[in-house]
Amino acid sequence: MRKLRAIIIGGSLTGMLSAAALARYAEVHVIERDVLPPGAEPRKGLPQARHGHLLWSGGVRAIESILPGFADILVEAGGRRVPIFADLVSLAPQGVWFTRRQRSQHYMLLSTRDLLDATMRAEVLALHAVTLHQRTEFLSLVGDASRVTGARIRKDDIESTIEADLVIDASGRGSRAQTWLQELGLPQVSERTVDSGVGYATRLFRAPSWGKAMPIVNVQADPRGGTGTSGVILPVEGNRWLVTVSGTRGVHPSGDPDEFETYARSLRHPVIGELITGARPESKVFTTKSTANRRRYYEKADRWPEGFVVLGDAVATYNPVYGQGMSVAAKSVAAMLDEIQRHGLGSPGIARRIQRAAARHVETAWSLAVTQDNFYDGASEQPPTVVERLLGAYVDRIVVASTRSAAVSRALLDVMSMEQPPIRLLRPTLMLAAALSPSRSDRIGAPPLRSAELNAAGYPSASAFRHRRNAA
Repeated sequence: MRKLRAIIIGGSLTGMLSAAALARYAEVHVIERDVLPPGAEPRKGLPQARHGHLLWSGGVRAIESILPGFADILVEAGGRRVPIFADLVSLAPQGVWFTRRQRSQHYMLLSTRDLLDATMRAEVLALHAVTLHQRTEFLSLVGDASRVTGARIRKDDIESTIEADLVIDASGRGSRAQTWLQELGLPQVSERTVDSGVGYATRLFRAPSWGKAMPIVNVQADPRGGTGTSGVILPVEGNRWLVTVSGTRGVHPSGDPDEFETYARSLRHPVIGELITGARPESKVFTTKSTANRRRYYEKADRWPEGFVVLGDAVATYNPVYGQGMSVAAKSVAAMLDEIQRHGLGSPGIARRIQRAAARHVETAWSLAVTQDNFYDGASEQPPTVVERLLGAYVDRIVVASTRSAAVSRALLDVMSMEQPPIRLLRPTLMLAAALSPSRSDRIGAPPLRSAELNAAGYPSASAFRHRRNAA
């Protein structure tokens, strides 16, 4: 029998995970235009790697369905498994601090993006069925409107064609899939963009001696204010803090290192600025404004060729503040593997099945992101729809209710961590809790840092923290 062959466009997280999934059924060729670093180092084609990245537990479980034990391998390399909400101090857009509850099955997997990618590359490229083609440019699809049969590539100014049974576009937010499909005679699919205009600034700090066991600290923006600022401290490998601050149009943070701490203090609560006071910077300030929510509705195309699938950021990108992009990509690849296991890699209609299965996970993250971001000034040419406004109001009430009820908190985390679909929040008991809950809070109050954490940060008590904040 002829051995099946798959081509993956792009060697980042989505591409590598797709290669691992397909290696069970085919020889896999990963086409990558850059030279991938041998270890946990920055790469040219992934500038956003400088900023914070999160893997929710739903995404981790999807990865481990393809690469068993991956979380333990990353933790051994320096990553950290953070229980939510036990080790998360987070101010919600609704003006309430999430309650820190000790018992939870939900968590985040934390590391720098460089370490995450390097760890995954090492696991995937050790598979004998996977071949990496570096410094290689993907030129176009080969085939016609009914079937893609391979790819044209170029390396060292030499063009060639690779035949394949399946081509996966995992090239990220710069994907040219729309153009490639039009070249085959297929119409352009619909797109939607909701751009809150967020700009990010990120800097690495050496964690203070007392900060080794600090939780994630997060101050979220309130989109109902028209503009918004936010920030987060992520404890990552090497006893460092990856600190990101962000703001929408008109309130972007700058790349000036002298202004970084001041901006962090100007957020809805100054806790992040206070905590990094005295921490030693270990990098310059990195900025970006590529943060729009953008979705391409490939699953709704009237015609779709056999042998071609688009996954990851090439389908949809999200405002990074929600930290769901990598988890969506992982769940989409796991959905692809599930469809192949059910129907076979070479079965008729398998590409369309995969595209639609992946879209279900995209829709979950898209709805959560757009429901919030659509309220920022100038985010979209279309104002929020009635459904989006109702959904936004309902989520507001669920969030506030979650600070009072462990059951509501668990349900909210089921959805936030991408372990359950949003319909989980529409159970009668949750709807009742939402109905009895206010939608907002006017009193932000003090962050739920524990006494030991407050003392370590130089505050003898929560009241001293509030007093120092008011003085600032």
